[in-house]
Amino acid sequence: MDEQTQTTQPTTKRINDNTVYVGKKGVMGYVLAVVTNFNNGAAEVTIKARGHLISRAVDVEEIVKHRFVPDVKLKDIKLMTEELQSRDGHQSKVSAIEIILSK
Repeated sequence: MDEQTQTTQPTTKRINDNTVYVGKKGVMGYVLAVVTNFNNGAAEVTIKARGHLISRAVDVEEIVKHRFVPDVKLKDIKLMTEELQSRDGHQSKVSAIEIILSK
């Protein structure tokens, strides 16, 4: 192959492939994402959520731990405040959580 016809795929480095961001979908979708990460060999999975979705992240953790992966351990919980810019340009502070599960 000469240099002109050779193509290379761009590589992107993800910070943490084992992170599940909880949003507005159903709880079981996030449970499936966490279980899939563990089944694919992940030693740790992080569940992240902000604002009123924090309770959904806790639900995901509890369902994974008690129903699907009973040998998973709660490694750490990090609570923080994140600053977000609203659509109208105002800065607002939102509570956030990271739940780190490990096998």
